[in-house]
Amino acid sequence: MLGTIIAGAAITATGLTWRGVLDRKSTLLAPSIWRGPADRPAIALTFDDGPSESTPEVLAILQQHGITATFFQCGANVLRLPHVAREVYAAGHELGNHTHTHPRLCFKSQGFIYGELARAQEAIEKTTGVRPVVFRAPFGLRWYGLRRVQQRLGLTGVMWTAIGYDWSRPAEQVVELFLSQAANGAIFCLHDGRRTRSKPDISSTVQALATLVPMLLDRGFYFESLAGMMRRSNAAERRLEARSISG
Repeated sequence: MLGTIIAGAAITATGLTWRGVLDRKSTLLAPSIWRGPADRPAIALTFDDGPSESTPEVLAILQQHGITATFFQCGANVLRLPHVAREVYAAGHELGNHTHTHPRLCFKSQGFIYGELARAQEAIEKTTGVRPVVFRAPFGLRWYGLRRVQQRLGLTGVMWTAIGYDWSRPAEQVVELFLSQAANGAIFCLHDGRRTRSKPDISSTVQALATLVPMLLDRGFYFESLAGMMRRSNAAERRLEARSISG
């Protein structure tokens, strides 16, 4: 009987751990957001794994439509292409932390996790002059110790409402996926790089973005950075709290 109880507890604990690791909505291992407020037709476009040699193609599409996005950058890529990292920030986009070398954080020590995030913070800040306040884990995988590391570095974790799989799918499928998930407050995840590879092929991402943006604009959506979404969300929470207190 006792053995059965212990085995059941172990299975439950394992299930909870992997839910925390994999479930984009879970905050078990670290605080994070996966969508913004649903009161306005705003969508946040986010890009992981940059900067890369092809990032300027993404910037050109965003500039064409007057869109502000969030770029989760790898520190190693920032050091490799500092002029591109600065170009992203100079264009008015938000910069986020995507670790230094894009490792899977699962089964890594808190010290390892801290080193990856801290090195990326340092690379981005020294290169662009801005210190990120948002973080996205590579592959979307969180682990124990990440909560304390995020707190120590002043980072809010960000997952996504939908991810495009643009590293492996043709542009048409990427567009179809995002159109099916388009909703107020959605956070969309794309990639302007491929981990830390030099000269990555992001043609699918570029083609999908060029098609997707006009379609979403025609549907009445507009775009904002994660910072903008979070400010509105915090403001809404403060209003609700004030009403609750006054009531």
